[in-house]
This record gives sequence, C-alpha cells and structure tokens, in this order.
Amino acid sequence: MTIDDFETIRRRVPVLCDLKPSGHYVATDFHQAGGVPQVMKMLLSKGLLHGDALTITGQTVEELLADIPETPRADQDVIRTFDNPMYPQGHLGILKGNLAAEGAVAKLTGIKKRQITGPARVFESEEECLRAILDKQIVAGDIVVVRYEGPKGGPGMREMLAPTSAIIGAGLGDSVGLITDGRFSGGTYGMVVGHVAPEAAVGGAIALVQEGDPITIDADHNLLQINVSDEELAQRRAAWQPRKPNYTRGVLGKYAKLVSTSSRGAVTDLDLFE
Repeated sequence: MTIDDFETIRRRVPVLCDLKPSGHYVATDFHQAGGVPQVMKMLLSKGLLHGDALTITGQTVEELLADIPETPRADQDVIRTFDNPMYPQGHLGILKGNLAAEGAVAKLTGIKKRQITGPARVFESEEECLRAILDKQIVAGDIVVVRYEGPKGGPGMREMLAPTSAIIGAGLGDSVGLITDGRFSGGTYGMVVGHVAPEAAVGGAIALVQEGDPITIDADHNLLQINVSDEELAQRRAAWQPRKPNYTRGVLGKYAKLVSTSSRGAVTDLDLFE
C-alpha cells in the first residue's frame, strides 16, 4: 500500500470503533460486540470490500459474511454505525511539505493538539532517542526527530513504540511532537509522524535537520515542514554525505540495497508495481 492509498482510504472510511489508546474500549469488548466480521459486513454493505475475494476458508468474503447483520447491535456502543461514527474520516493522515516531499503518515484521531511548532531534538537512532527521554532531556514543546530508521537506514523500518511510550510515561504525550522515517504500531498516541519519505539514508530532508531547527507539524493542513530557508537546505544537502550502512552483507545487506522508499510501500521489486 502506498502513501496515496492511505489518503484515499482515510477519506472514504470513517472511524467506526471506539477503541484504545484514544478511545474507551479494548479488543475483548470489540470482539463481544461483533468484532472484525461485523465491521467487514458494514464495509461490504457500503461497497468498500471486494465480496468475491476468496478467503482462507474456501468461501468468498460475501459468502463468509452472509449471516452477519449489516448494522451493529443496538445494545452496544463499541462499534458505531456509518451515520454515527467516532470520526467522519479515517485515523490516518498524509502530511507533506519540505520535510517530507513524498509524504509521511500521522495518526490523527484522539489527539488534543493538532498543530505544534518547536525546536528539533535530533537523534540518529531509536536507542539514542530513548536514552534522552528517560534522562529527562526532552521538554514540552520539543519536536523529537528520529532518523536513519527507514527501509534502507534501519534497515527495515523498526517500530518506534519505545520512545513514544516513554514520552507518554513522562507526561509529554500532548505537548511533544515526534517524527521519524521509521514506523509506529497501533498503540501509539499523540502528535507522532512516521514513514517520512524520502528517508535520511538516501538524503531526504530529514537527514538535513539540525538541533534546534524550528519544525511545524500541522494536522489540519496536512503539513510537515522545517522552517529553514531553501538556500540553507541546499547548502546542507550539498555538504551531506551518506552514512555507512548498518549491514553490507547477508539478507539485511541485500534488503537495504534493493528496498524502495516507504511512499512506494518499501517493496524490493518495483517492477511488480509499475
């Protein structure tokens, strides 16, 4: 799935379930309310699933969901109806700007602060960032930048759950932004932006950020921007040198050489998608 696919889905499919971390209920509540089959039937009834797609049972999606009602039970409020969703559009937002020319992915539902501008706190790895958070070096208003964790740089886009969890634990979830060319899990909360592309390992703008640079994350205008002049960025780009890869041999070395940008799905054979 490409970044543009994310944006298409977000606009067509509302948030139907009131689930943690930004909602009220957990997975067991969701299961008891009808779970994945109920949501799938709702999507199918709106023409948002391919009913003729074959499932692992040997039945099509439409056959598998034949006995599931098109609307959720009235005695629960975990799964909402299409005319009463949690949010009118999906939870993923695609941000673009001079810091993410190909785009970046943000989770937008449930966040209290939809715009933030602050000084960059730059870290070259997840571990380096985590140490700084635990040592209380990050304060309200900071924009944490974790780079060289993208498809090539990681390699493999490691999950940044540890730093985001530490930010929440420090009570900074609503006052600190975090951007990375790595990825997040569904358990993250707050103004966090992942999949920044192009990534740092190939010289994307995230590689040019310096400590203290003012950065803006604006979910209302789908903007991810470093507030530095084009001339300054051009000078930094001319001076930038790629880092030595973490792996040069074996499976990870091969992957790092072949993998594409996250905006194209981080696949290793783009010819299949042309």
